[in-house]
Amino acid sequence: MRARALAAWLLALSLYSGISAARPVSYTGGLTLIEESDRQSTSVLVHFTPAHQWSIGLRGERNRDQDYALYTLHPTWLAKRWFGSNHQGNLYLHGGVGVATGVNGNPLGEDLAAHGGVMADWETRSLFASYRSRYLDAGHFGTQFAHAARAGFAPYIGKTGNLHTWLMLEIDHRPSERISLTATPLIRFFKGPVLLELGYTLSVNQPLINFTYRL
Repeated sequence: MRARALAAWLLALSLYSGISAARPVSYTGGLTLIEESDRQSTSVLVHFTPAHQWSIGLRGERNRDQDYALYTLHPTWLAKRWFGSNHQGNLYLHGGVGVATGVNGNPLGEDLAAHGGVMADWETRSLFASYRSRYLDAGHFGTQFAHAARAGFAPYIGKTGNLHTWLMLEIDHRPSERISLTATPLIRFFKGPVLLELGYTLSVNQPLINFTYRL
């Protein structure tokens, strides 16, 4: 039975080696750099995965609208993973604790900050769907809840090691913002350890640029 389970696990890995994966938890011992830039903020996260179910990293984020930066210790836990005959799903819990500090002349100084949320995704070799949420308490800089959902497809099925391409649409909802709901079409490329996403949010005139590199 153990040999059969191991064989099934190895088969699943081979099936999904070509699936688009911007994973917040990498392989055991893996080091990952993740840069994200959306309609409001730019962030950089460097995380290490000491075990297959969780990662720990350092995250820096700059809120361009309100001129403050976050510096947090950022753990992520893989709560559940599903394998099917032609699909994979994941559920993650993530958080962070650290400080928020004013930048670019913001006189508010520093305060404690904490955030937490969930991420989930489901995908085959040609279809993709995901959801993520975060609640942020940045002390006297304020609080914010944001969540977003994505759906996309691959216009072709690439082999392992090839360049993979995905076309996606992201719907982002931030209830406290003046323009609370936005839509962002984007394109994702990945090959080997490198992933790049490029998009544009017309309603707020801001680009989306995400980059991931796994060491």
